[in-house]
Amino acid sequence: MALEQHEKFDRMRERLAELKELSRREGIDMAEDIEELEAKLDEEQSDAISDLSRYDRVKLARHQDRPFTLDYIEWLCDDWIELHGDRQFRDDPSIVGGWATFGGRSVMVIGQQKGRDMKENLARNFGSPHPEGYRKAERLMKLAEKFGRPVLTFVDTQGAYPGIGAEERGQAEAIARNLMVMAGLRTPILTCVIGEGGSGGALGIAVADRVLMLENAIYSVISPEGCAAILWRSRDQAAQAAEALKLTAADLLELGVIDEIVPEPAGGAHTRPEDAARAVGKALERHLEELAGTDPEELVRARREKYYEMGDWEEV
Repeated sequence: MALEQHEKFDRMRERLAELKELSRREGIDMAEDIEELEAKLDEEQSDAISDLSRYDRVKLARHQDRPFTLDYIEWLCDDWIELHGDRQFRDDPSIVGGWATFGGRSVMVIGQQKGRDMKENLARNFGSPHPEGYRKAERLMKLAEKFGRPVLTFVDTQGAYPGIGAEERGQAEAIARNLMVMAGLRTPILTCVIGEGGSGGALGIAVADRVLMLENAIYSVISPEGCAAILWRSRDQAAQAAEALKLTAADLLELGVIDEIVPEPAGGAHTRPEDAARAVGKALERHLEELAGTDPEELVRARREKYYEMGDWEEV
């Protein structure tokens, strides 16, 4: 079933919201009708999700109503204190970060942040960080290491910003430095890909002890459209490129790139975002508990081994 079927589900959700509002406002008992519609919606959404192609999941990962980093922080964390700036150039709003309490622990939370509307997307640069965003993330990771606090990162970007100014300010160097810093950071790092995980822009905050992915998120070295433009000289072949890239959570778990798939509510994370957040929170808390108390030297050794062992190769 094609992803366009979700338009039908959106209408069903609108109808469901209308029934709930009518029941609340008029004091009418509509519990049976609401329950029936909810059951039908869950069943049809589950069937539709199971039939999605890889490119359908790409579209779902980009759904405008999916929860973003700040949504997860709001639902999962207490005492959020956002920190700003890279201490070199400026603050980059496309990467947010700061102290928070998660599962009773003080943690440093960092993530890419998209916007809900055009005004916010322009302010957040559509979730595509500049070098100063990655340098801010580096600064916050080192701060977490200094105080012995775990780092949680949320990945959701099409990729690092490729503009002239970003290149002039050292985009590649900023990302490369983050990879080096994360590889040797002497404190636990957990990452969750919540939407799009695009190329080095995603990897710049994703070298972690444990990497989780939401069921309908994607993680790839290039977007399907970019791949299609290179290989077939036409973005129209994006669906074919998505199949070749093997960028879904199921693909990446099989390849050993990620450690766990976090299930989403029927229809996707945007249908019941708080339920999706609870699932993410439980998974992160479980992995954090497993890593807590690990000797820093052992933590770094195991993290490096994890990445050394990725991929298949042979000598000729």
